[in-house]
Amino acid sequence: MKVFVVALALIGFTAGAVCAQQTAQEMKNAAPEHRKGETQEQKGKRLLDEMIVALGGDAWLNKKTMYREGQTAAFFRGEPTGSVVQFVEYKKFATPTSPELARDEFLSWRGVITPGKKKDVVHLWTADNGYEVTYKGQTALPEKQVADYIRRRAHSLEEVVTKWMKEPGVVVIADGAGMRDRRPVDKVTIMAANNDSVTIEIDQNTHLPLQRSFQWRNDQFKDYDIDEEVYGDWRLFDGVQTPMNMTNYRNGDMSAQNFYTKVRFNEPQAGDLYDHTKLLKK
Repeated sequence: MKVFVVALALIGFTAGAVCAQQTAQEMKNAAPEHRKGETQEQKGKRLLDEMIVALGGDAWLNKKTMYREGQTAAFFRGEPTGSVVQFVEYKKFATPTSPELARDEFLSWRGVITPGKKKDVVHLWTADNGYEVTYKGQTALPEKQVADYIRRRAHSLEEVVTKWMKEPGVVVIADGAGMRDRRPVDKVTIMAANNDSVTIEIDQNTHLPLQRSFQWRNDQFKDYDIDEEVYGDWRLFDGVQTPMNMTNYRNGDMSAQNFYTKVRFNEPQAGDLYDHTKLLKK
């Protein structure tokens, strides 16, 4: 029995040593790359440029529309609520003369007699508001939900790269290295002139973003909330790298998780696709 206990202890010690060695090697691999004469700001901009190229370069920067199908799961305080909803999403990306527009159609079962699913709830997102349209009519979405959506949209990768980077006074800093899902990442912080900031964690090997985070002041509790978006399972569609799953966190707790099954870019869209008055009539 004593020999057996000693053997188990040795096995445990060896396993622990191997894990520690692997972790040390991973941290060594995660050490930031230094280039002679490069400042932290120059490195931050270089890392962002490498990220844009990895995302698809001009194809990613100039995408016009997007269509996605998938499922979304809701969480409360990090625990699943059991709600899983299938959806279809349309998006028209912002241009210098028009804001970003989005349309989400949620599917439910028709019933026992009629098979299949129907799109009986639609959310439309305009420049500054959100609407829900059902068979009962149209209502404005709750103010808190609208504010949360607009806030996340204002801190999206597209918004940061195509808008923030062109504004005067923006500062880009290489913010060190770290690990994300056992992958070495470089952290880049982009700070606007109004002190609003976004941090992006970029995979050192693929140069694709693995996480985007920002914080804002909570007026009710007089503290700061942190919003995180984690990306995974990147795939190429129409020349654009796209994450097939995205997980949202609020103050460290998982709040939502999306899984996508179909993605298409730059397809023609109907002119009234985002018009909530036309949808109500239909």
